[in-house]
Amino acid sequence: MNKFYTTIALLFSVACLHAQTTQRVYPSSTEVVKPIHKNNFNNDNTCPERKQGGNPQMVNGYLVFNGSMDGNRQVDPQVAVGGGYVMEGTNSGLIVYDKQGNYVQGVKQSCFNNGIDPKLCFDMHNQVFIFDLWWYYDKPKTKPVNIAVSETNNPLSAWNVYPVSRTAEVDGGGIGYSKKWIGYSYPGGVENTFVLKTAEAKAGKDATVYHFKGSLGHPIFMQDAIDDLYFFSIEDDKFVIKKVVEDEKGIPYVLEVSSKPHQLQYMDYPPPSSQFGTTQKVSSGDRNPKNLVFQSGHIWFSQAVNCEGRSAVQWHQINAKTGATVQTGIIRSDTTNYIQTTIAVNKRKDVLIGFQEVSENSFISPRFVYRNAKDPKNTVRPMVSVGQGKGATDGQSWGDYSGSIIDGDNLTDLWTIQSITNDKGKGETVIVKVPFKK
Repeated sequence: MNKFYTTIALLFSVACLHAQTTQRVYPSSTEVVKPIHKNNFNNDNTCPERKQGGNPQMVNGYLVFNGSMDGNRQVDPQVAVGGGYVMEGTNSGLIVYDKQGNYVQGVKQSCFNNGIDPKLCFDMHNQVFIFDLWWYYDKPKTKPVNIAVSETNNPLSAWNVYPVSRTAEVDGGGIGYSKKWIGYSYPGGVENTFVLKTAEAKAGKDATVYHFKGSLGHPIFMQDAIDDLYFFSIEDDKFVIKKVVEDEKGIPYVLEVSSKPHQLQYMDYPPPSSQFGTTQKVSSGDRNPKNLVFQSGHIWFSQAVNCEGRSAVQWHQINAKTGATVQTGIIRSDTTNYIQTTIAVNKRKDVLIGFQEVSENSFISPRFVYRNAKDPKNTVRPMVSVGQGKGATDGQSWGDYSGSIIDGDNLTDLWTIQSITNDKGKGETVIVKVPFKK
């Protein structure tokens, strides 16, 4: 009899846990947003040209070219590749290059309804570029987030910009996509995440924006061809995965996929990092990942963490169904610091991890490592230098991000954009192509 009741209790607890993790959470509010139609890479009198970068060359065996070169300390570089183009976004503007590293066109963010803290990606399923701009200087905070979506895979042609109401937002957020959805999460207020349908935005239609209470986590670049949009967060000692699913009426709702202890030794926020020739330290980044990739049923991300008192880069491959860690690795040193990291993964599961290096003996300089899918688990190949910083920054703030991304045309090559200091300590950027076998 005791065994019977024990079994019943166990089954009941499992059923309750399943009900808890599969409970639908619907949007707390919606709004319909009319797009602003733009074609502002045409460099007419209303949107003057911003010419930056180019100058392609081979550095340590890799194609490297300059991105924007007019940044201050908070550069916030991002990159997206598709349609035969490389598109860069920073706090100073948007620039398009060809895939050989030659400058094509460039404009300021004001040409796309203003904003800073760009996040940028190329949706290979819908063949569109997507970026967001947070308009910090909108005092009434009525329309502080602009979600811009190109109508084709040519970033030089038509765009649709959706100014979304986020009255309580206090900083820029993160963007992600799936076959069906564009997602944006941000700090501030009660509703911290919204989604809209890519098809509406690509077509330039009035778009329904669905807002959710709380944060769902950081939206993910869904490279697998599925409709659901996944979100990831680090909550205390757990990795939490959620997803947005569409119901039979076309309304999105949220399901929790997993919440699993990560059991990692290094997970604290990284300390500020020293620079050569000055006592002024710089921000090392954030343990919360700035871009995440869903590839081959797994979630991949890198992060900056505190490793024995220095900033190190840690990377992970997580099973998207169970939340279990498949592999993890750490890039660390007892004499230098690795900061501001992002990851890119291709269809073969080859991996690129971009970041910057700085220490008591050096200035902020661009670096990357990579691994082939068949390399031993938890390992990366030797670090590659693609430039040396020349000066110290004059403040702790140092752009919140780097950018790493898949080539949306061939789905094999990987790209990264990293900051580098010039001789005045100001932020410039370099863009690197890392080719892989098809």
